[in-house]
Order: sequence, then structure tokens, then C-alpha cells
Amino acid sequence: MFKYFSARFGRLNSPGLIAVFALLLSTSGCGIFNTHKTVQVPPLLGPLRDAGKDRLIAEVNRLAVTKSVHGKVDVQFEDTSFATVGIADKYRQVDGTVTLQRPAKIHLAIQLLFVDLVQMSSDGEHFRVAVLQGEEKYKRFVKGTNSAVYDKLDSNGSQVNAKMDSKQKSEKQTVSALSNLRPQHLTDALMFRPIERQSGFLYSQSQFFQEERDTRRQAGKDARVIRGYYLLDELEQTTQNGDLLLRRRFWFDRVNDIKLARLQTFDDRGALVTDVAYFSEKPFGVGPTVNLPSRIEITRPQDQYKLSITYQDPASVELNVDYPPKAFMLENKWQLPEVDLDAQNSRKVTANH
Repeated sequence: MFKYFSARFGRLNSPGLIAVFALLLSTSGCGIFNTHKTVQVPPLLGPLRDAGKDRLIAEVNRLAVTKSVHGKVDVQFEDTSFATVGIADKYRQVDGTVTLQRPAKIHLAIQLLFVDLVQMSSDGEHFRVAVLQGEEKYKRFVKGTNSAVYDKLDSNGSQVNAKMDSKQKSEKQTVSALSNLRPQHLTDALMFRPIERQSGFLYSQSQFFQEERDTRRQAGKDARVIRGYYLLDELEQTTQNGDLLLRRRFWFDRVNDIKLARLQTFDDRGALVTDVAYFSEKPFGVGPTVNLPSRIEITRPQDQYKLSITYQDPASVELNVDYPPKAFMLENKWQLPEVDLDAQNSRKVTANH
């Protein structure tokens, strides 16, 4: 087309050429410049609430005043390691009874048809996990320290061997999902530490907008929206060189009100350790009640699992009961084979020297 116009109007002076192209821009005969079309974009949800740092901190601490929680829950475990056979296939949704007490104590019993599958506890410093079902080689009683780092376990308590065939690996991953589930990971999500302004941490606020699935009742199956958030970063200053380390990131949903929607924790390298999402806030307890999220989704990307915990009846949950220390010290009353992770680490260090 341009060769045609060049040949036809090649002798036109510059004003003539300008007139020709002005005519092209004002018409759609050739369809070259008619590129405008209407596209559907996700709408921004509103109204968005404004809040400062003090309001965000107050929202975190509102959810962190409950001293203890005891109630029935639904537990759904998803193995995110892409194993062909894993814990998600065997125990898609099971019943559980959870007892939590500050600062970081927990006892959780997971059941299927009134039969205990797993029990676990943490007194805030040490944890214990009893795997009660499955093949005999999978049953065990695991002990360790909350702050320690351990290798993943196979069915005999040793590190997973990368040379195993696919069937062996899938069996090992099933055991690993049970044995490596740490109760303190749940306390960090279900009963997180409040924000204390005199703790030495620094806090930074920012805005964020995210496209996500529209969860409103009237929304279509594939509908998308833009949701506005405030982010509150908890930063720790190291004493060695003055660098700031990101420890926790709080996400606050701004639509209609200010509500905690998500909590992320990070390690010393800045890698994501835990990603927790909070849903469906409801009144908990009888008599004096407190509004708490009734469904919590915990994702541990490095441990390759996702755990969803939903309180079955928030109104029946017992709040602020003072439980004795022994309630969070699981005993091996089943006489299971014991795996002492601290002892294993000690032997490993000795062998290396």
C-alpha cells in the first residue's frame, strides 16, 4: 500500500505528503491505523480504607491478645513436592483437636474416623511428633529442638536417598511429610507473636495492589479483581554490619476495613520460610467472645507442604484457659521407635571431625 501511494504521489511536496497521511489517519479504509478496541480489565475493589502504621500494629495486636485456644478443627494436608504418592493422597481432610497457649505451646491430635493418625506437641523450646498409623516402618516418635535445623527423615530415620526409584521415593515422601511436620510451625501461624514497639525491630509501611480471583458470591467462575493492601515489614538490624533483615511481612486487606490477610516470615538470607493466609473472621468462644480467622492456610515452600486448618465450630472453642506444662509434653505411651534428632546431629558432627 505504501509503495502504491509513493508511486502515485511521489512528486508531492512535503505539505502534500502531510495532507495525504492526515487523510489516512482520519479514515479506516485500509484498516492500518484502526488499532483501538475495548478490553475487559479486572476492577479495583472498594472502598479502600486508609490507615497509618499505628492502626496496622493495633490490628496485629488485636489478634494476638488471646492467651489460649482449644477446639476441633478440620485439617487438610497437601504435599507440594509433586510426589506421585504423598500425604495429600492419603489424608485429604481429617479431624483434629488443637490446643494452643502463649507464648508458643501447642498440642495437636489428627484423627481419621476416630483413630489417631498423628499427635504432636511443642512446649515452646522442644517438639515431639508421634506417627501412629501406616506401615510399621513408618511409625515413630520424633524428638527435637524448635530452633535446630535437621535433615529430612526417611522411614528409618535417615536422610532421603536421591538414588531411590520412584516408588521408593513416593513412600519416603509420605513418611517425610508426617515425620517432618513441626508443631512450632503451627504456633507461629495460629498464635503469632504480637508487635512490641520497644522490641528493637523497625517497621516500614507500603501499599500494594494485586490481581486475584474474585471470591464474592455473585462473581463468575473466572472473574478477576484488583485488591488493595497495606504491607507492614518488620525489620531487624544486625549488630555485625548494620544491615537490615526482613523478618516478618504483614499484609492488610484494605477493602471496606483494615484486616490482617496474610503473614510471611523470612530467614537470614531473605528466603520465604512460611506464608500464612487468614480467612473468614468469626466470633470465637462463649460468653466474652473475640473475632478471629476461622480458616488458616499455612504454606512452607522449603518443606514442600501446605496445611489448611479450619475451626469446625468457632462458637464452641474454649478461650484463655491456663493449661499445665504437661499438656504440651507428648509422652511416648505407644512405645514407638524413637528418633532423637539432636542425638543424630551430634553423632553426625562427631563423625565429621
